[in-house]
Amino acid sequence: MISSSSQLQTFLSGCDNKDGIKVCAIDTEADSLHRYRESLCLIQFTAGHDCVLIDPLAIDSLKPLGTYLKDATVWMHGADYDMTMLKREFGNLPETVYDTQIGARLLGVKKFGLGDLVEHYFNIILLKSSQKADWGKRPLSEKMIDYALNDVRYLLEMGDIIVARLKEKGRYEWFTESCEAALRKVADRDDCKDDQWRISGSGKLDPYGLACLRALWNWRDKEAESWDRPSFMVAPNRQLIEWSISLADKKKIDLPSHFRSDRVKRFKEILAELHTLPQADWPERPISTRRKRDRDFDQRVDATIAKRNKIALGLDLDGSLIASRAVLESIAANESQPDEVLMKWQLALLDL
Repeated sequence: MISSSSQLQTFLSGCDNKDGIKVCAIDTEADSLHRYRESLCLIQFTAGHDCVLIDPLAIDSLKPLGTYLKDATVWMHGADYDMTMLKREFGNLPETVYDTQIGARLLGVKKFGLGDLVEHYFNIILLKSSQKADWGKRPLSEKMIDYALNDVRYLLEMGDIIVARLKEKGRYEWFTESCEAALRKVADRDDCKDDQWRISGSGKLDPYGLACLRALWNWRDKEAESWDRPSFMVAPNRQLIEWSISLADKKKIDLPSHFRSDRVKRFKEILAELHTLPQADWPERPISTRRKRDRDFDQRVDATIAKRNKIALGLDLDGSLIASRAVLESIAANESQPDEVLMKWQLALLDL
């Protein structure tokens, strides 16, 4: 466990380069299942020899790692979340991030979780017992340490195997382009949206129902913050939608019996405020243009999907890797140009 900036600097300065290039593997653990404000609790790291744990909760500055990663080639698995954590911590992302999950899928591997791939490539079965552990607690148990180190222990060797097989199949350029697109997606993502309360299911609510949902969201957020627990532990999103529908229909809400009296009191105060909320302050429903569907549109989509599926079958790939139905529908409706929503290798396969 590396627990100081000086230790971190010393360790990184001793990491070997591979053919003059810094190559490493990284994974991260956070406490999103246990705290209100998610914190980066652990970074697993290897540059090819030692696998180490870096402790962000103990180190006063992770700047040496941020500097190291800027021009490194970084391997991850299912990289979206880990890239998000690195972006939040350092304000930027490494220039190159390769994802073993993307590579395995482009090879046609059907089960592509990390444990599945370790078993597939090395015939080793990893234990999953610490997946939902509280990574903000110290000290870490031996079981948690072993679990965490296994998240990077096999990534670099696995990456070499995947790259070799991708090159054999002529799909290496597909891989690099797909990884670049995934990195851009995280880099360009806006993590500070003002309307986070517009959760899945909110589209079916009328303006007053949306006002209820916004009020309930803010109530839940304050409850979670004061309790220092994730908001879903106060009430899941599904419950907020159901309550909002009931309130919009003037129906009574039965709160869970485990709610403390003070929480119930604050909930009732929110309901009282809603009763006096002026209509001018109700949120507007998003304006959405309904896509015109006709026989020609459906035929165009069906023909393109049939073509995609035939190509995917010949390549032994999941068709959605070549293009999702939603993307193909947007192209058929002339809402998007193919080169705006598809990568070069996808365009070439579909001949669009």
